[in-house]
Amino acid sequence: MINILISNDDGVYAPGIIALTQALSEFAQVTTVAPDRNCSGASNSLTLTNPLRINSLDNGFIAVNGTPTDCVHLAIRELCHAEPEIVVSGINAGANMGDDTLYSGTIAAAMEGRFLGLPAIAISLVGKECLHYQSAAHFACKIVKGLLKNPISKDQILNVNVPDLPIDSIKGIQVTRLGSRHKAEDMIKTQDPAGRDIYWLGPVGAEQDCGPGTDFCAISEGYISITPLTVDFTAYKQIDHLANWVTNL
Repeated sequence: MINILISNDDGVYAPGIIALTQALSEFAQVTTVAPDRNCSGASNSLTLTNPLRINSLDNGFIAVNGTPTDCVHLAIRELCHAEPEIVVSGINAGANMGDDTLYSGTIAAAMEGRFLGLPAIAISLVGKECLHYQSAAHFACKIVKGLLKNPISKDQILNVNVPDLPIDSIKGIQVTRLGSRHKAEDMIKTQDPAGRDIYWLGPVGAEQDCGPGTDFCAISEGYISITPLTVDFTAYKQIDHLANWVTNL
C-alpha cells in the first residue's frame, strides 16, 4: 500500500478531512495530521515563537496547535512512521480558486509537502452549503492515483476544485488556469460591548476574470477544475527587462 499524508486548514474535526481520510484509506495507508482548530486564511504561515504540541485522537487523527504548514512539516519530519509518497490537503469547505490561492491554508499545506520533496494535491468543495464531500473524496482518489502514475514537475502542485454536486451530476474534469476577482469589499466596522471599535474583513470581491479556461468557469458549468500551480513565484519573463533598467539607477 502507498503511504499518504492528509492535512487541511479547516481543522482536524472538519467533515471534509474525515471524508477524505475514509476514501483514501480504501487503498492507502494514511496519516492524518491537521490543526486543532479552523485555520482558514493561514496561508504559508509557520509557528516560530511557540512550541508545537500534538494530541492523538480516538479516530487515529493527530491534532496540532499550529498552522497547516506546521502540520505537514511536523508530520513529515517527526510523526510519519514511513515517509509519505504524496500529500493531500482538504477537503476544504469552500472554493480555493483565483486569488483565494494566495491566502489559502489548504494550498499552503500542499505546498509544504512539495517543498519537502513530495507530490501534493489541494482539494476543495465549492458551494455555499458543502453537502457533497463524498463527490470530492471520490474524485480525490482518482486524481491521487493518476498523479502517482503521471508525475508533474517538482516545482508544482495540483489545485483541485469540485462543484458541490452529486457524483453523477458532475460533467467531468477540466484543466484550467486561475481566474481572478475584483478587489475585496470594504472592511466592516462595529463595536465590542465596551464600545471599542472592531473590524471584520468584508466579503471577497466578485469574479472578474472568469471566462472559458478559468477555474471559475469550469465550476460554474459543473466541471471539476484542476489547476497546476507553480511553487516558484519568480516572474522569469521580467528578469531581462528589470536587469536593463536597474543598471541605470
